Amino acid sequence: MSQRETWATRVGFILAAVGSAVGLGNVWQFPFQTGANGGAAFIVVYLAAVFLIGFPAMLAEFVIGRRAERNPIDAFARLGHRDWRVVGVLGTLSAFWILAFYSVVGGWVIRYIVGSATGAYFSGSEAYFGAIAAGPDAVGLHAVFMALTVGVVALGVTDGIERSTKLMVPSIVLLLGGLAVWAVTLDGGGAGYAYYLSPDIDTLVANIGSILPAAVGQAFFTLSLGMGAMLTYASYLGRDDSLPADGATIVVLNTFVGLLAGLVVFPILFSLGIEPGSGGLGAAFITLAGAFAQLPAGRLLGVVFFVVLLLAALSSAISLLEVVTAYLVDNTDRSRSTLAVALGAAIFALGVPSAFGLPILSWYNAIAYNLLLPLSVLCLLLFVGWVDTDDAVAELRRGTGLGEGGAVAWLWFVRTVVPLGVLVTLLLGLQSLAVRAGLLAEAVV
Repeated sequence: MSQRETWATRVGFILAAVGSAVGLGNVWQFPFQTGANGGAAFIVVYLAAVFLIGFPAMLAEFVIGRRAERNPIDAFARLGHRDWRVVGVLGTLSAFWILAFYSVVGGWVIRYIVGSATGAYFSGSEAYFGAIAAGPDAVGLHAVFMALTVGVVALGVTDGIERSTKLMVPSIVLLLGGLAVWAVTLDGGGAGYAYYLSPDIDTLVANIGSILPAAVGQAFFTLSLGMGAMLTYASYLGRDDSLPADGATIVVLNTFVGLLAGLVVFPILFSLGIEPGSGGLGAAFITLAGAFAQLPAGRLLGVVFFVVLLLAALSSAISLLEVVTAYLVDNTDRSRSTLAVALGAAIFALGVPSAFGLPILSWYNAIAYNLLLPLSVLCLLLFVGWVDTDDAVAELRRGTGLGEGGAVAWLWFVRTVVPLGVLVTLLLGLQSLAVRAGLLAEAVV
């Protein structure tokens, strides 16, 4: 078995973790979820979920990963709690499942970069999306995106993941920032800022039952929680790094990028009179592509936006593949490249059905959002909060000036407030899945 890799620099870890978090969830899902759930009312709940639930949960993944120095499945056994390996299995399966359909969306992004450059969708963005979102072409681009992801992971933690994210994450921020500055110049964009930044309390109160699971699920998705990614990345960390400081940096940068994406999307939509939240999972492709078709220099703007989307997609996909690859790297003598290729092929195969119909991809996404992620996070919180308590507190304090009182306060938050919020989200998510299943059954009958 080969010697386990580590991050070359602390900055490399932070950027890799930010890259995992700053993915399609921020640039593809975030504007759609915001538009579909009341605009700024959703933002209020989302920000609360990120800092009150997401950040403590991220630290819980960090303390397990760094102390165990193993993949999510083996980490619990190494910490002396072999019976809890099921939690790691759940996280690893979540990563496997999410990447399967995530890669299909990544394939759409590749097609839209080309379509922007040629103006192929300018005559009808909805028809263009319908033509490319499902079918053999979607399967082929799914394979291309998966191959790009495999190529980076096969190169290793330092040479592949760290080097690539050091390039991709700053590029995402710079390109999105440039688009946000340009969006300020759009006539009629002010209504978009108002919708995005001015919460309607009545909307929030009236729709909290649907907004809460969507916001917490979005927080998990954008912070890469519940899928083993943060635990795996922390397992390559040095013992002297400050987990709270690194975690806070990652959460703030990730949230900044998500909010920045909204500052690009909503002024564009409102300047052209396009309804926010329309288009379903294809919103970023249908509505924004339609907007670029109507704007001066639309081809250039489209290329820049979808390049940002591709970089974001790749940075997250890399972390998801690393979760499942790390398990086999830790437990076999096979080369990392061989394992990455084999796992990439298996994930590609699982994702093929979602490339043949948007309703299937929507189900894949709903299962991840409403079931896998909240259940995985809840189990991990119960382990840290009620089983691994003393060691978790000691690990959190390592490399920091954090007093015991602060660490114990975090522990009690992880024991009580955070699991309660996740449990409510899980129950509401299961209710949403049941409603979807009922509607599907009615449609079949």
